[in-house]
Amino acid sequence: MGDTARERIDALLRRSKVMLFMKGTKQLPACVFSNTVVQILKTEGVDFETYNILSDPELREELKRYAGWPTYPQLYVDGELVGGCDIVSEMHTTGALAARLKGGP
Repeated sequence: MGDTARERIDALLRRSKVMLFMKGTKQLPACVFSNTVVQILKTEGVDFETYNILSDPELREELKRYAGWPTYPQLYVDGELVGGCDIVSEMHTTGALAARLKGGP
């Protein structure tokens, strides 16, 4: 069961340089934290994909183990977890997110 979800996570991460696992969709976020990260990414002007974790309970639970991160949203850049809303917000404020999105550390 978990292997299938893990394979789907890997495939989703390969699909886009910037992937946001969130509650709801890019067009209709279902929580304030997901909405905050969507708005930050739009402000950054970056192309990004989203995945609605509310539509897939198995993947939602597996992603917590996969990332070692218990909450959503979860932002990944180049297949690596950047963080959730607080970390993404702080990185946006300091300019670190723009650097990371352009391929920096």
